[in-house]
Amino acid sequence: MAEDHWAPLADAFVDGAYASVKGRVRTYVLHRQLLRHLPSPPVAVLDVGGGAAHQSLPLARLGHDVTVLDSSPAMLSRAEERLRGEPEEVRRRVRLVEGAGEQADVLTGGRRFAAVLCHGVLLYQQDPRPMVDAVCRCTGPGGVVSLMALNARTLAVRPALERRWADALAAFDAATEVGVLGAETRGDTVEGLSALLRDGGVEVEGWYGVWLFSDWMELPLGTTDVAAVAEVELRAASQDPYRQLSRAFHLVGRRAGA
Repeated sequence: MAEDHWAPLADAFVDGAYASVKGRVRTYVLHRQLLRHLPSPPVAVLDVGGGAAHQSLPLARLGHDVTVLDSSPAMLSRAEERLRGEPEEVRRRVRLVEGAGEQADVLTGGRRFAAVLCHGVLLYQQDPRPMVDAVCRCTGPGGVVSLMALNARTLAVRPALERRWADALAAFDAATEVGVLGAETRGDTVEGLSALLRDGGVEVEGWYGVWLFSDWMELPLGTTDVAAVAEVELRAASQDPYRQLSRAFHLVGRRAGA
């Protein structure tokens, strides 16, 4: 049995990162941006590297049929825990599949989806192409592809704000960093991922920022107006220069066809 490299980080992701102000803002902002591109429910949605289903569970609540694919049994176990708290009509719309995202088309039996999400996954890949290629293969005619990636052009901001000046200087020429959970992460650009989507037959429809202000500040959950922060981030995410400065970016494409 393959080792689950994400098991030690499952609690940190679910109970830490996603439960924080920043995590809740991420889920909200991505959800609102997705709704601009998704058809009305019900359609079939695949969440590649979907973990504990933070991004796809809200879509199931709206009536979409969701498949969550993840290589980590520990993360899928946390998804199962979260599903137990949902009504039966929501639970039956969600299917959990274990396996590597690069084999998504095989693991889902060649099914084509109306929307395929891949959020916060590419930053852990040495080469994004195999994952993006798999996402594109799973997208049906007229279907939507949604990628969220680390912004390679803003890697110097975090160390600078933490007054780690030598690290900030080095980050201008770096492509990777150690993330807040201690894992090495890799940055991408809108242009680079757009080219990979085009190679997979998907044309870019729009792109947004994800975090700007909330990523650079300590925001205690109990004393922060999360809804207010989320609305500010949502507004900044769709206009320049703010979206260009975001910590991460959200790229949305669509495959041609009816």
